[in-house]
Amino acid sequence: MRRENRALAYVVVGVGAVVGGLMFAAGGYAIRDNSSSGTPSTWSEASTLPPPTTVESTQAPPPTPAPPTFPQHGEGTFRRATGSAKRVGNGHVLRYRVEVERGLEQQPGEFAEWVDRILADPRGWTAGGQWAFQRPAAGSVDFVVKLASPDTVDEICGRYGLDTGGEVSCRGRENVVINVKRWVLAIPAYQGDVDMYRHLVVNHEVGHFLGHSHVTCPGKGRPAAVMQQHIWGMGGCVPNGWPYPQGRQR
Repeated sequence: MRRENRALAYVVVGVGAVVGGLMFAAGGYAIRDNSSSGTPSTWSEASTLPPPTTVESTQAPPPTPAPPTFPQHGEGTFRRATGSAKRVGNGHVLRYRVEVERGLEQQPGEFAEWVDRILADPRGWTAGGQWAFQRPAAGSVDFVVKLASPDTVDEICGRYGLDTGGEVSCRGRENVVINVKRWVLAIPAYQGDVDMYRHLVVNHEVGHFLGHSHVTCPGKGRPAAVMQQHIWGMGGCVPNGWPYPQGRQR
C-alpha cells in the first residue's frame, strides 16, 4: 500500500512540474525545449514581439536657392552713390564716381563699397606706386564706374565702337561700365567664385582706363593677368583678380 501511495505521489509531482513549466512558459519567460531531435532551442519574449515600425519623416527638404536674376534692360538712367572714400595709394590721384542703373536690384551704396574695397586693396593698381584713388562726395571726377544691364552696356560701349554682345563689360573714355550679368553670375572659369570675378572685372576695366591693353596668359599654371580676356579662355592660367597678386611692384 505504501509503495502504491509513493508511486501516486510521484505521478502527481510529475504532472505538477509539467503544468508549472507550461505556465512558466506562458508568462513569456525563456524555457528550453529538448525535442526528440536532441537539439535544444531557446525562445524568449523578444522573439514573439512584432518587428519595429519605421516612421517616415514628413519634414520637407530645404528649398534650393533661386539663381540670381537681373533685367536684360534697365531704365537707361543712373543713381549716384552718396558719401565718399578716402584717398588710397601714393601715386597720381585719380578721382572716381560710382553709379548704378535704375531698374537693377543692386543699390548704389552697396556697389560703391565693392569698388572702394577693390581699388584700395594692396594687391590692386596702387601697389605699382604710380596711382592713387579717391571717391569724393561731390565735384569733378576722372572716371565713373557704372553697373548697368546688358542692353545698356551694349548701348554705352557701342558709342565707342565696342561690341560687348550683351555679355561683357567695357571702358569707353571716362566710363568704366560693368555688366550686371557678369557681376551676379561671373564666368564658368571661376567655378562660382563670384567675389574673385568681381575683383577681376573692376581691375580689368579700370586697367583699361589707366592705359593697359589686353595681354595673354604669362605661363601655364600661373595666375592669369588681369588684362587677359578671361571670358574667352584662361590659356592655361589659373583665376586671379589682382594686378599684383603678391601685393608688391612688378
